[in-house]
Amino acid sequence: MKTTKLLALPALLLTLNAALVPPVLAAESAVTAVTANAPLPNVPFEKYTLPNGLDVILVENHRLPLTAVNLWYHVGPANEAPGLTGFAHLFEHMMFAASKHVPRGMADKLLEGAGATDSNGSTDFDRTNYFDTVPSNQLELALWVHADRMGYLLDVLDQTALTNQIDVVRNERRQSTENTPYGIVEEALFHQLFPKTHPYYASIIGSHADIQSAKLGDIKDFFTRYYRPNNASLVIVGDIDKVRTKALVAKYFGTFKRGPALPKIAVVTPPITTERRAVVTDRVELPRVYMAWLTSPAYQPGDAELAIAGQILGGGKSSRLYKSLVYEKQIAQEVSAAQGSNALTSMFMVSVTARPGHDAAEIEAAIDEQLQKLRQDGPDDKEVERARNTIETAMLTRIEKVGGEGLANQLNQYNQYLGDPGYLPKDIERYRQVTAADVKRVLAAQLAPNARVVVHGVPGPKQLGPEVATPPVLKTAVAKRTSLNQDEPWRRQVPKGQVLKPFALPTGDTFTLANGLTVIHNRNPALPLVAAQLVVRSGSDANPAERPGLSGFTAHMLEEGTSSRSAPQIADDIAQLGAFMATGSSADASIASVMSLKANFAKSLDVLADLVQHPAFPPDEVERNRSSRLGELSQERENAPAVAARVELAALYGSQHPYGSVELGTETAIKATSRADLQAFWQQHYVPGNAALVVTGDITRDEVRALAEARFGDWKGTAPKPVVFGPVQTTTAKLILVDKPGAPQTALRVATLGPQRSSPDYAALQVMNAALGGLFTSRINSNLREEKGYTYGTKSAFAFHRASGPFAVAGSIRTDVTGLAVAEIFKEVRGMIRQPMGAAELANARNSQILSLPGRFENNQAIGASLANIFVYDLGADYYAGLPKRFAAVTGKQAQAVAARYLTPENLIVIGVGDQASIAPQLDKLRLGPVELRDADGKVLVPAK
Repeated sequence: MKTTKLLALPALLLTLNAALVPPVLAAESAVTAVTANAPLPNVPFEKYTLPNGLDVILVENHRLPLTAVNLWYHVGPANEAPGLTGFAHLFEHMMFAASKHVPRGMADKLLEGAGATDSNGSTDFDRTNYFDTVPSNQLELALWVHADRMGYLLDVLDQTALTNQIDVVRNERRQSTENTPYGIVEEALFHQLFPKTHPYYASIIGSHADIQSAKLGDIKDFFTRYYRPNNASLVIVGDIDKVRTKALVAKYFGTFKRGPALPKIAVVTPPITTERRAVVTDRVELPRVYMAWLTSPAYQPGDAELAIAGQILGGGKSSRLYKSLVYEKQIAQEVSAAQGSNALTSMFMVSVTARPGHDAAEIEAAIDEQLQKLRQDGPDDKEVERARNTIETAMLTRIEKVGGEGLANQLNQYNQYLGDPGYLPKDIERYRQVTAADVKRVLAAQLAPNARVVVHGVPGPKQLGPEVATPPVLKTAVAKRTSLNQDEPWRRQVPKGQVLKPFALPTGDTFTLANGLTVIHNRNPALPLVAAQLVVRSGSDANPAERPGLSGFTAHMLEEGTSSRSAPQIADDIAQLGAFMATGSSADASIASVMSLKANFAKSLDVLADLVQHPAFPPDEVERNRSSRLGELSQERENAPAVAARVELAALYGSQHPYGSVELGTETAIKATSRADLQAFWQQHYVPGNAALVVTGDITRDEVRALAEARFGDWKGTAPKPVVFGPVQTTTAKLILVDKPGAPQTALRVATLGPQRSSPDYAALQVMNAALGGLFTSRINSNLREEKGYTYGTKSAFAFHRASGPFAVAGSIRTDVTGLAVAEIFKEVRGMIRQPMGAAELANARNSQILSLPGRFENNQAIGASLANIFVYDLGADYYAGLPKRFAAVTGKQAQAVAARYLTPENLIVIGVGDQASIAPQLDKLRLGPVELRDADGKVLVPAK
């Protein structure tokens, strides 16, 4: 379903730090964290092994009526033979086809209808996993599905299923590697790191040629060898009864036969003794430099030291590369460094993207300067402490969720690499033991200049190699079926769920300070973590027509200096506390948020309060951030889906409407925005009567009140007048094309204007859209992906704003079938309008919305975002309490009626960003209406006629 690229633990750090990106200079942190003295977390678990070899790990946790089922097969690209690159990932997709007792598509429909969240699979270098988070009354359903795949996939596996998934995976390669900026550059990095015979050479997803040449016999052999209970581990975490759960595991998995004994992987990774270099051209505007070394395997000596080194070198705004290249020299747009931990060898990778006007050679020299300083002198103790604290908070944040990449997955990871699912406290302790001297020693030993790969990604033609044709679908003889396990007819019966446990969705405890600041609190004592969001009820909607992007520019400037802290001091203070901070804006709100360990929350909130109430908008920082935003704009032009989203807003609303531009704004507006503009927006909108402080986590109401009074009680200001929206100026065009010559896919959007967030049709629209394009098993995705293989995935959604928001069907479509895909989308929309959904489809769509609600409130950030929405859109404190009933009341006729009201085919605008010479003739045949040509900034080149 999805491909995991690099990194193990640091992947979360990169995700979190990506939200933080702005800069920093060297500055002593004024704060002191207590992380090093915090008690080590412990997750009580029980592990046992079935007679057939299946490891089972159970964690009983009744915090929410949710249960995560996480199944790891200890197989990945590390097990692939030469010439079968991408095979492990292709097989991951095959596991979602039919099995003997679960016909194709049934599992996804049943799980969606049962309220499953985080339902997917992924492939990494050393493992393949499958996971679902379900309401706890549906544990047996999830086990039934996973068990049937393990025990009975071969019984029904055929060429039709293989052909379809080959198409899907090749579309995924086009989307994630070939039509993504720097995708082929990163792939070239792996090709330089490893010889062709090494299983890590192919960067997980493999080549078109190998994917297309996969044979049904190879698939069967792979399954027979690796997908057996003795090569798997099953983790079940959440609201379970262990006695019942053990009985269910024995029932569904206990009769499966053990597979052949698997020898330890015998792969030798040749060391790099002489620097290797490559230059790769790609359709990008900004050069990027990659450096990589082969380093200590996961959890082995040196691994933790290098993870800390990565954080010091390129882990966010307090890192050395950021301070030097982004903040001081202002030659880089973004930086990162991380230890990607794997079994055969790890990879320490540095990546830096240049600012406009700077080249790869300059970037490489600047990276080398920082590397040499760190190797020669080592880090100081404060840097190590900051890195360690950040990593520790990230680890705890990861396990807030029971499913997905959360607790269940983490236990499985520890079990595979170490045989100890309870390794978490030891894992944290290994980071706490790392010293500055340790980091210096490991850097000198493992990151030598002659032991690296350097790849420059530079602007130029994209070389994808010869096209591998997609052969026509031919009728094939029915293959001989294989059975590994004796049939058990009782498995045909879909398990009935237990009685659904009642669950009260968080409402938040709301009170108001004397100055008008709304405070919303939700207690969640599951982990010693607290998250806070300061939400201002003004976003893009409040931007002047001539200043699109002003709200976002203002929000990002909050981190760039206050009356008492410089930008570097802010970054260092936050990192010292092991906290994560982010600022930004959306259509209707601006947000400054912080997340930290409970012990450091008061000090973290100090920083947040300072940012919001005392921003200085230093002139030098304004200019630096102006350059950064212009660089972001250059990067956005490289990204076809981002271009399509920008063009959609411009086409639907027009340039004078505040919703007519993305948060970044336009080049003209970025260049014209003055310091006075930023100050004026802040003074007008960042006032207590226009804001709410939302705090969720391990903290009491009294503690929140005391902190809010102390940090925000003296804040003053009068709320602005409500925004009055002008009329939209939707284009008369029905087809808009943006040329991207040679693109292997079309970034497609089919869009129209929908209702506002306050619409009484909200529930009916969400239910209708779930069936149309919102769910994996929706009509559009089933058609375009599962039946025809045109796409890796296409979805539809309503974006609900204070005023009319957009509706869009969005996906990346293989270039040669763009016209066919658009025709199918219109067919599905017309079908939804033509007649009401059948009872089964309606029930599935309704239940998917109702029963998944608890899974959407699983961690502090999700709870906080939901409570913030109540404030921004005046939904009322009891909104979520009544939402299940509103979903349950939606009828088929109501769903049909809102489809007819809002999705009139004549009002749909088709936007295609791709190879115009290839896709225009296909779309001409559909006679959609007037055609308009635009550039990557959304500006009209050839008006509609």
